[in-house]
Amino acid sequence: MDFRRIDALPPYVFATIDALKIDARRAGEDVVDLGFGNPDLPSPTVAVEKLCDAARNPKNHRYSASRGIPKLRLAITDLYQRRFGVELDPETQACTAIGAKEGFSHLMWVLLGPGDAALVPSPSYPIHIWGPLFAGADVRHVRLGPDQDFFANLLEAWEESWPRPRVIVLSFPHNPTTTCVDFEFMQAMVDFAREHDVLLVHDNAYADLAFDGHDPPSILQVEGATDVAVEIYTLTKSFSMAGWRMGFVLGNAEVVAALAKIKSYLDYGTFQPIQIAATVAMNEEPDFPKQVNEVYRGRRDALIDGLARIGWEIEKPMGTMFVWAKIPEPYEELGSLEFAKKLVQDAKVAVAPGMGFGPGGEGFVRFALVENEQRIGQAVRGIRKALEKLG
Repeated sequence: MDFRRIDALPPYVFATIDALKIDARRAGEDVVDLGFGNPDLPSPTVAVEKLCDAARNPKNHRYSASRGIPKLRLAITDLYQRRFGVELDPETQACTAIGAKEGFSHLMWVLLGPGDAALVPSPSYPIHIWGPLFAGADVRHVRLGPDQDFFANLLEAWEESWPRPRVIVLSFPHNPTTTCVDFEFMQAMVDFAREHDVLLVHDNAYADLAFDGHDPPSILQVEGATDVAVEIYTLTKSFSMAGWRMGFVLGNAEVVAALAKIKSYLDYGTFQPIQIAATVAMNEEPDFPKQVNEVYRGRRDALIDGLARIGWEIEKPMGTMFVWAKIPEPYEELGSLEFAKKLVQDAKVAVAPGMGFGPGGEGFVRFALVENEQRIGQAVRGIRKALEKLG
């Protein structure tokens, strides 16, 4: 039987590595899993306690609101005021999402259709590529990563695209390449969008994971940005609430209203006790993201410094919970999938092959900093034994 949309999907290369990891563990091997970016830190205690209390109230067992309860939308706009100095109207400029992936995917549905086009960084988090494609649009890839001038590449892609793209997808700090940008870049993007009548969608999932003095800007900090931009924020990384599925789409009121309308046909929002607990987390634990950030900084340093000692030199990323690593020269000919398979089999370390992130990802692997420093040290020792050509 033919299936719409999914038949066009390429093989999910991450599943190959996951299967090898599972087989190794079933055989009694201890595999350090640095492949899946699944935060391992516990969620704020106050959120867990509030969730339990709210779940005991039968009134919260009914359908909720797909755009989010009022206090939750007020909490996220308050957070943006504190964190970025951005004033947003919780009634018209904020809509909740069942995680950033759901919010982004349905946002593409209301912005794009057959015959439309979107500019998307390459390589990219897979849903940034497939969200527009699921909506029936074409995707124009814009090279991003080490030694790439993304803005220049974007200008070139714009000039070469016909029809002109309706949407430009951004995400900084960037997954998987860990690329970071400054406020001047965001200003340039807003200026470009206003001049060319295009909408910017900025996935700000790693807003609070930054190191060495870098302070990731919100695109909504740019004056006039809400005329041409929306931003996605999530509690997944900042508040280590991955499984809670709590995200937000913020900014341009017309776009937010369009998303809220389509969601009203698709869902009734996240379980209301989760919305209540998320509200409490943002209001009562405003410094929690700083604690999370410090943990990831320590893990980043443990991995980068450890790999440097065995001859695998990688520049320290200034943001995200990942390390984007070029495959060492003696192993380049393997390609990212075979190299990742080798690390599972010989080093007992799982990583994500770069080819899984679309064009531009080949030649790299991505480490997720989701194990503690002791386990990361164990991973480095395994890699040292497996990669004998490093010397």
